[in-house]
Amino acid sequence: MEKVGIITFLHNDNYGSSLQAYALQRVIREMGMDCEHLDYAPDRAEKIRNLVRSRNHPKLILEGMRKRQVRENQEGARAKGDSFPAFYRRRMRLSDPASNLRELRERSAEDTVLLCGSDQIWNPVWLNPAYFLTFGLEQRKVAYAASLGVSTLPPKGKARKIRRWTADFQAISVREEEGARLFQQMTGRQAEVMPDPVCLLSRAEWEEIAESSPLAEPYLLCYFIGENPAYWERVQQLKAETGWKTLVLPVTAESFSQGDQVLEGMGPEGFLGAVRGAACFCTDSFHGFVFGTIFGVRTEVLRRYRDGDPESKNSRIDQFQRMMKIMSLDEMRERGRRWLKGEVGGRK
Repeated sequence: MEKVGIITFLHNDNYGSSLQAYALQRVIREMGMDCEHLDYAPDRAEKIRNLVRSRNHPKLILEGMRKRQVRENQEGARAKGDSFPAFYRRRMRLSDPASNLRELRERSAEDTVLLCGSDQIWNPVWLNPAYFLTFGLEQRKVAYAASLGVSTLPPKGKARKIRRWTADFQAISVREEEGARLFQQMTGRQAEVMPDPVCLLSRAEWEEIAESSPLAEPYLLCYFIGENPAYWERVQQLKAETGWKTLVLPVTAESFSQGDQVLEGMGPEGFLGAVRGAACFCTDSFHGFVFGTIFGVRTEVLRRYRDGDPESKNSRIDQFQRMMKIMSLDEMRERGRRWLKGEVGGRK
């Protein structure tokens, strides 16, 4: 039996990250393979080492500080953060914690396959060799729907690192067509485009773990990762048009003071229930948009980035919209599962 070790983002207090991790592990296990996520949470020394080694922008430190400040100042943010480890204990298998590449090598020593994906683990803005499986030695390496998240080539130094770090992969798929194009330009290799792991489960399978709706009457749900006054102007317009109460899943400091009701401390299952029960869902989140689509909820996507911004991550939403025009969710699910079965479970 294959023993699969998966690495992705697990500790960023993000609903989409945790749910795509859950979906990928669930599907791999349903295919009959032994599987766990490598519980990677880089310590301070590892973060600084990687910042210098990968030539990442120091602004990442400032962004991390802003997130920590929200958590420190808001009890609801702390409760939300605590919900993710609890979710992993209930729903998934994780390795012992690893805080650096050496510990990742130790935790994955018995794995026969190393799988990275999905989410923006290959985004050049926060490049980290761990998510390119550089700690692996003899294992077969596979990437499932890894996202670069951007539409423009990274600096040459980072492109060289990506080319070197992926040279020993046996199979590579990415999440966006833009990512496949950039990957081919950087490495000369073709990568297939696969749907995000949350698309690997059906609506019924997501409803199995979704909590009940937070409100019996129709409501307008808001979930914004970014900070933009225009978001809330649009929310007020929709509220005036519909008369629905506004519920907010807070992320930013600003969002804790918006809407009629703030859904503080909600975990991943609560997020699913809130989206499923909404009459209308406003979001700038890629995974928010996908779950709104899966549950058949009227979803209005507000773009977080200017299209001309070299760090724009709008390609994620654009790709999903393109895929929805040419295939159904059922077809996406079958495509992704077939690829995983062949590349992770079917090849030696």
